[in-house]
Amino acid sequence: MPSANPAGVPHARHGLGFLTLGAIGVVYGDIGTSPLYTVSEIFQPATGVPLDAVNITGAISAIIWALMFVVTLKYVVLILRADNRGEGGGLALTALASHAVASKARLRHTLLLLGVFGATLFYGDSIITPAISVMGAIEGLEVAAPALKSYVLPISLVILVGLFLIQRFGTSAVGKIFGPVLVVWFLVIAAIGLDHIRAQPQILAALNPFNAVHFLLARGWHVFAAVGAICLALTGAEALYADMGHFGAKPIRLAWSFLVMPSLALNYMGQGALLISDPSAIENPFYRLFPESLVLPTVMLAAFAAVIASQAVISGAYSMTKQAIQLGFLPRMHVHYTSAREVGQIYMPSVNWTLMIGVMIAVLGFGSSAALAGAYGIAVTMTMLITTVLTFFVIHDGWKLPPAVTYPATAFFLVVDTLLVSGCAIKFLDGGWFPLAMGLGLFVVMSTWARGRELLMSSIRRDGLDLLPFIKSLDHAGANRALRTAVYAVANPDTVPQALLHNLKHNQVLHEKNLVMTVVFHEVPFVTDSERVDLEPLAPDFWRVTLHFGFMDQPDVPKALALCEAKGLHVPPLETSYFLSRETVVPKAGAGMAHWRERLFSTMTQNAGGVAEFFCLPDNAVVELGSRVQL
Repeated sequence: MPSANPAGVPHARHGLGFLTLGAIGVVYGDIGTSPLYTVSEIFQPATGVPLDAVNITGAISAIIWALMFVVTLKYVVLILRADNRGEGGGLALTALASHAVASKARLRHTLLLLGVFGATLFYGDSIITPAISVMGAIEGLEVAAPALKSYVLPISLVILVGLFLIQRFGTSAVGKIFGPVLVVWFLVIAAIGLDHIRAQPQILAALNPFNAVHFLLARGWHVFAAVGAICLALTGAEALYADMGHFGAKPIRLAWSFLVMPSLALNYMGQGALLISDPSAIENPFYRLFPESLVLPTVMLAAFAAVIASQAVISGAYSMTKQAIQLGFLPRMHVHYTSAREVGQIYMPSVNWTLMIGVMIAVLGFGSSAALAGAYGIAVTMTMLITTVLTFFVIHDGWKLPPAVTYPATAFFLVVDTLLVSGCAIKFLDGGWFPLAMGLGLFVVMSTWARGRELLMSSIRRDGLDLLPFIKSLDHAGANRALRTAVYAVANPDTVPQALLHNLKHNQVLHEKNLVMTVVFHEVPFVTDSERVDLEPLAPDFWRVTLHFGFMDQPDVPKALALCEAKGLHVPPLETSYFLSRETVVPKAGAGMAHWRERLFSTMTQNAGGVAEFFCLPDNAVVELGSRVQL
């Protein structure tokens, strides 16, 4: 289904500078707060890296060149080209990859499952990021006043609870200050880093990639422990791609190249310079960069930056959930649109409170940013690996690039990603199990819902009456008429709606106009109004209507039905009734799914959000009827 990208409208309306500032505020909060904890983790006793000048220079070099290869080369230069009608992110890339191999059914199914699993790992990141970012920022109080150490945990919890409580008000007003605050953050960490580099210019040797190679080779089998810590500097790289639809590729590239990457490099080298001159600063090398008089203001600025980083992944979780619902991987949930102008600004209560509980568990369970670092990274690096695999099928099967380009590039990034995943995997027992367990649990839920809906549709098709023969057999002239328009929402447009049968059997009435309506979500972000509606006359007073939406669209059914006017059918808003069917799934032993999965699907069906709210139907014009369906 062809589509257009309304996200391109804001790109044209706002200037490049405005979009670049917005990209700094939304996209780079996560990776921008990584200097709070990355360097100290590399020199923890568990990694076995001696704290001397050679290893300090090598470790900083490894961080800088990891940023260059993974973020700059892979994401900024290459992955940002793989947009789905202007949109990015795990599910958008999955849709692109599955479309590229549409003729290979088994491979397409495998890629869909792989992409869904990658999406579930994002939720692990959405829990770990707020916890580690806020705690890493507030732990600066220990440097300013060691007596405040016992207050770090409660202050972090208060900030995080407050962050989740304000979500229902939307992020439009707060978003206006995201960019300027992050610009100040990057300039401050760059300036303090540069000051220490001037005192210890030998750290500039970290810019030589051979020092990074020598550092990694010298670790031997312990290299995986070092890599597991280095990859903390890369967390947030996926945000570059996920938020592409909001800002466009060019602003994201400009922000990274001219502010974010230089600032990160200067700060990491500044921390290295400090450690060379004062190894005791390893207890908190970031805050020890600052004079004592500036530590407390820096803690406050870091807390703002951490909240912004957390806000970005929380908003991303809402967007990812909405996409998953409309692609058929999750049941309907309540979606509140917090902006009348920007469709992407949404609030999902169930997702918000679930994330808050998860973050509270992570903070209380791990207790410090150092402990959380063990859980951080594995979900992110596995997502990066999945992104590489999906991108291969996009460029090889979709774009038809020559094998001489696709195979070497994919092989290189597979090696890099595999090394990063392996480095994080050794932290499995130290907390890495946490995001993986959440991801696997969500994957079971999402795959069960998708499979259950498939079986449900098969059952409806199997047991339903064929629509065309039925309506042609009706006595249109003799039936009692209700002088309204009836819209029968059905999952299968070829079978008779149960509500229509009930009307005829119990009420012995037929409406003046009858629309058998099906809503179809496509693997593209947006569908234009010109392609929104397909209208097919079936018989006197009967039409089949198919409404098309993208996975980023707001599925406003009354607004879409108004477009039927241009096709010759008037659907009066105040004279239209919507007949909905709510299926009660009855689990039955058989070849469909395991019995426990059928029971899980039945539970999800019973607790799914209301159809009327999801499709923006007027409450006073909805008639809902129940039916029992066996899988």
